[in-house]
Amino acid sequence: MTKQYEKAMEIMVYTRDPEKDYTESLSNSIHLACKKGEERFQPLNRNYGILFAKATINEDNVIKEKGLKNPYLFQGAEGSFGILAVRVTGQGEADPESRGHVLFWQSDDLTDFREEQLLKLHKEEYVKEVQCRYLPEEKIYEIRWKDSKGKSYRNTLTDLSEPGSISEPEEITEDERISPEAFQPGVNPGNSIEVDWETGNHISSRWSPLQHTEIKVVDCLKANTLNEVRDIKASAVYSDGSIAEKQVDWDYEKIDFSTPGTYELSGKVRRKEYPFPLACGYADPVILPWKGKYYYVATNDNKNDIGIFVREAENVEGLFAEGYKEVLILDENEEKNFVQTFWAPEFHCIGEDLYILFAVSGKQWSPQCHMMKLKRGGDILRSEDWEEPVRVRRADGSYLAEDGITLDMTYFNAGGKVCVLWSYRKGIGTPMDTGSMIYIASVDESKPTVLTSEPVLLTRPLYGWENIQGTINNEGPYPLLTEDMVYIAYSGGAACGYTYALGLLSIPVGSDYLDAAAWKKATTPVLSYYSIEGVYGPGHNSFFRDYDGSTWILYHGETELVPFGKRCTAMHRVHFDRKGRPVFDLAGERELSKDLEEISIKIIVE
Repeated sequence: MTKQYEKAMEIMVYTRDPEKDYTESLSNSIHLACKKGEERFQPLNRNYGILFAKATINEDNVIKEKGLKNPYLFQGAEGSFGILAVRVTGQGEADPESRGHVLFWQSDDLTDFREEQLLKLHKEEYVKEVQCRYLPEEKIYEIRWKDSKGKSYRNTLTDLSEPGSISEPEEITEDERISPEAFQPGVNPGNSIEVDWETGNHISSRWSPLQHTEIKVVDCLKANTLNEVRDIKASAVYSDGSIAEKQVDWDYEKIDFSTPGTYELSGKVRRKEYPFPLACGYADPVILPWKGKYYYVATNDNKNDIGIFVREAENVEGLFAEGYKEVLILDENEEKNFVQTFWAPEFHCIGEDLYILFAVSGKQWSPQCHMMKLKRGGDILRSEDWEEPVRVRRADGSYLAEDGITLDMTYFNAGGKVCVLWSYRKGIGTPMDTGSMIYIASVDESKPTVLTSEPVLLTRPLYGWENIQGTINNEGPYPLLTEDMVYIAYSGGAACGYTYALGLLSIPVGSDYLDAAAWKKATTPVLSYYSIEGVYGPGHNSFFRDYDGSTWILYHGETELVPFGKRCTAMHRVHFDRKGRPVFDLAGERELSKDLEEISIKIIVE
């Protein structure tokens, strides 16, 4: 690779035109594209938005959606990056709240971004378009912009981390903004900048889907028993350099362990994948490995979401095979006020007990969080072995919510700190709708139905991908714990639509989990209808680790790109990239290429 080619790498910033299946909430966001040498620009993140303008919240606690237009990418001092854009309403119109301001993001590498800020350029005029450049000799940033009347202005700034120090605007002669050509229809280019090969490749790798690239296995190995051969695994290598260990089905019958010698052993890397859909009409799915078996529970759309049904099998495949065993363990009961919305049941081992966390309504529609505990020594499939469901309360004894609805409660214990999370919404279906918001609080494992702290607002649907198709959702939180991090995958967008998607919150283990500011929220979904071919509206997920040690993600998706389809269970392996971060969209050929399945090794029998 020549040095000239190494330098000829460009990164473009752009927005998209709204389309039938890519709404204004998605299109008016920051998109990135990459160009290597003389090639054409290629969209990153599958042509899906990467940065979204945050909504504002009015005095009635109602979300006012925002979008953005005319983005501009620039390189700052010491190799940093900045992005400017004009903030607009959710409908793409001039935004009175943004008058005289522009949106501003900073990044060290265009893979992680610091919190968006508003830069004030003028007291009164609306900003139509903006550009910025760093002047190294003067050590200042020069911002040039045009207002809605066609006048041009200039502001300067010495330090991007102190936007309040920006100068007053001065009117200048018109400065033409040069944009590259659209690389495909519907693309609205902002601008592009040249970066070195290493930087560009880093950006491209981060925002491109992982691909399976290689299978590695030792060339030669000594083995004197069948078990030693069975234990030989292969390493699947991916485009970012990360590795996943894979089991192999070896053709060991050709080896005679009673006769010393060298044997050529062939094998096939085991493909452990599950077709979609796994179970039609089942949403919010959860699998529990428990005492050598597997149990499956979900919201049962086939039964109008009434009742909690559980399946049992010896292996995961058996949960979805013909003739699966399914039992109703909690039915509707008007006397106990369990009538409707038996939503999102989740198995959780809390302390020494097994619980099902779920939401249920009485005659009046108002789902509320409940917990149901399995009696010590009880059988999961016997309804009489479960204690009466208990509605979750605050520390003062009051219910979790006296107005509004609560649902989708989940639980985690990380570093000895025990927390529950749930979704709360008030004013649904009215102009005072707050949207679904995720809260967190601490509990004691000996009595998890009572909070031990005040609820803390963790996240609400402020991004366009969370506030879409008439749905304002942050719901369905579920934890994934690693040695160093607590990840919370949650859902945003339309729960019964193709735009449903998974977002991600993260925080280091041992942090103050009740400090909302300590959590990091991903700006773009980690799983959307752009992620896996043929799976639309992926959302409301859970995780489990099987008896072989692999981590899996379950979620519901739809088989058709329609506004409101049938929700069906999906499942695939969770991968961890070379930085140890979870990857939720690695499936099919990208997870394991069929062209690389066949392998061989030499076995020496002594």
